[in-house]
Parts: sequence; structure tokens; C-alpha cells
Amino acid sequence: MADQERIVMSTQKTIRQQEGTVEENALRLEPEKAEQIIDALNTDLADAYVLYHQLHKHHWNVEGAEFLELHVFLQEVYEDVEDAADDLAERLQALGGVPHANMTTLAEQATVTPEDEDVYDIRTSLENDLEMMGDIIESTRQHIELADGLGDYATSEMLREQLETIEEHAHHVEHYLEDDSLVVESATQ
Repeated sequence: MADQERIVMSTQKTIRQQEGTVEENALRLEPEKAEQIIDALNTDLADAYVLYHQLHKHHWNVEGAEFLELHVFLQEVYEDVEDAADDLAERLQALGGVPHANMTTLAEQATVTPEDEDVYDIRTSLENDLEMMGDIIESTRQHIELADGLGDYATSEMLREQLETIEEHAHHVEHYLEDDSLVVESATQ
């Protein structure tokens, strides 16, 4: 009997909220304002997942003398990006929206473009990561202004914290890409 109940329960479908809709929220932000912020946060969510997957790819494929340090660094960054994505999804749900969760939708809604499936040298990979981080930094700044302008100071504060984190990671990537080295020229010949 329990197996039959599970089968019946697993085939029942009840939509609690349709994608693209905005419900009233306990945060008392008017639906028209919430809708604008939800759209921005869903874009940020999509961009975060594109960056997450690209960073993860580079974490898997890094090679060379700096392997371990970069492997660990890239994991730290993609974990921070994943945490930020979770915060974005939870916030837009609290605002009465539906977070994008389908991989196709995330890819379609992202404003950043991932590199292709090929594996590149780590310098090229980090340059691609830095470019994507820069695009996300610019977008996050715009969304902070949007949230502030609509009176959603909690969202703008969350985005400020995320901005600080991604700016710090971008700054570190920039350092990795510098030509300076302690290796003397004779050691490379």
C-alpha cells in the first residue's frame, strides 16, 4: 500500500506559483517595485551560475607549477559564487518571485557568455574569468542603484556584500595574471 501511495503522490502536480509571476510579499515591497528587482536578481542568478560553471571547469583543468594554489583558489571562488547564487534566489523568492532554476532558462537569461568547452592554458582561463567578473561587477552596481532607487535597502545591502566579494576575487585574479615573478631568467632556460 505504501508503494502505491508513493506512486500516486509522485505523479500529482500542483503549481504553487507560476514562473514569471510576482506575488505579494511579507516584506511589504509593492509588487511593481518587487517585479523590477526580481528581474534584476534573476539576471544576477543566471550570471552567477554561468560564472560558477566556468570557474569549476578551470578548477578541474588547471595544470602547471601553480596547480595546487590555483586549484584551491578557484574552488574558494566558485563556492563564494554558489553561496551568492543561493542568497539571490532566496531573496527574490522572499520578494514574491520565482528564481530561475532550469539550466536552459539560466543560460538564456544570463548576460555573460561562457567560454566554449575547450580547455585553455590557465592564463587564458583566468583572463576569461576576469572578463566575466568585470561584467558581473558592472551589472551588480547597476542593480544596487535600482534596489536603492526602489527603496529595497536590504537587497542593495546584500548586493553590496556580494560586490565586495567578487571585486576581491577579481583583484586576486588580476594579481595572478601579472608578469612579475621570483623565478630568475636563468632558471627558465
